[in-house]
Amino acid sequence: MTSLRLAMDTAFWDLNVSSAQNLEGTARAVPGEAAPLGMARASRVLRPQQLSFLSRAFPLGLVPSFAPTPCKDLGSFAIQSLLLGPSSDRWWMGLAGQFRPRKLISNIKKEVTMGDELEWPQFKDVAMHFLDKSLYALGLFSQISLTPETSLLFNMERHGDKTGRRAKAMLLHELPRHDVTIEAAWPELFLDSKGNYWDVPTSVSLDVASLIPDSGLRYRFGLHKNGGQPEALNFSSTDIPLTLLPGVCAKAAVSYEKSMDFWREQEKSTRARKLVKKPAWISSYDERLQEPHATISGIIGGTYATWFGDGNISNPKRRNQFHADFFGSLCYTIQFGKFKKDFNDLRRISARLDICSASAFMKGVSHLISDTTKRQVNTEFNPLATPRLNVILQQQVAGPIVFSVDSRVSLVSPSGKPCVDDVMFGLSYYFWKLKSGKILAWFSPKRKEAMVELRLFEF
Repeated sequence: MTSLRLAMDTAFWDLNVSSAQNLEGTARAVPGEAAPLGMARASRVLRPQQLSFLSRAFPLGLVPSFAPTPCKDLGSFAIQSLLLGPSSDRWWMGLAGQFRPRKLISNIKKEVTMGDELEWPQFKDVAMHFLDKSLYALGLFSQISLTPETSLLFNMERHGDKTGRRAKAMLLHELPRHDVTIEAAWPELFLDSKGNYWDVPTSVSLDVASLIPDSGLRYRFGLHKNGGQPEALNFSSTDIPLTLLPGVCAKAAVSYEKSMDFWREQEKSTRARKLVKKPAWISSYDERLQEPHATISGIIGGTYATWFGDGNISNPKRRNQFHADFFGSLCYTIQFGKFKKDFNDLRRISARLDICSASAFMKGVSHLISDTTKRQVNTEFNPLATPRLNVILQQQVAGPIVFSVDSRVSLVSPSGKPCVDDVMFGLSYYFWKLKSGKILAWFSPKRKEAMVELRLFEF
């Protein structure tokens, strides 16, 4: 059901997607666009805590990542590490660092090849290359538990190859069956459906979301404010997403989710097994993948938004002050195997059909009928008008290692034919001691990024 909730969450400004562009390890999906891939959704574990765990799995605690940079000399490869991690019962702090070695290696190579022998002046020049601040980035992260229900998070990072710094503060408060979040970032990093990044100078949000276990009625509402002119990162474009332009937006959404099993082979649970801990060779590598099944699930809902402030001054497109729409998704999942054996004990396929905007879809259908009867071609194409098919394939390689492919296909494109919008590849290593935890290494050809993450209680 988690993947279905992308349909509603993508309408708001707080949907995190994994990104190797910063030390926080996340960017925000641009609201109002197609939902990101399920594999792209960021881990619930904060990045410093991920680095603390991942440091035990990588030599010297150095975690690799790949992300393009404006300066080609720096290269895409980077290594990250948790430098400090003090904590107590009510707070913790983490200092994370990043290093890009390509420029350093190329500069040292030039110094060495310029002379036959490495003399003292040359040695001094080589040492100076280590002080190049563009090679490094530092991030400070902290969380304080004010009360058992309230937490305050703060993080700030600075990249040597960029001007300015990033900062974010978040207040989380738990109410009965609700979560309240107040958040501010300056600037906020957004990722659009084309794989491009945008920096919004200031972003402030207040969000209230209801909590439900698996199915039923769900709703959320909130306020969001964008400040300043959005800036494109690593590319040049004037086609700014309308939802990132300056202004204040009040938005509400409601949805209903339902799931039904065609068949399910439930894990047998006896009193003896409850009293005695299962040996490792009997337990599944992931307790959420231990039951073969075939399930159909769906979600339907609507959104309403009101904008205050004119963000269309420098943009030729118009942003509607009032906007209401419907959305829906239908998902079918089938799994074979209990993920207990070392080979051929997990094969999982999930297919989800999304209609992001019912109004755009109906308008597209009416244009198609009109064009067919009048034998005309409508040159206007709205990306939200086309249904999208998301397919996730998971296959056990050996033991706790699983290979997965996550893809999204637009059933209609400007050319009139289906096309692949996005695809991601992942290799996971599951830890049965965590019950439902894994290390995921993913690669996105569209963004030319790769990253290693710790994910808990996620498929």
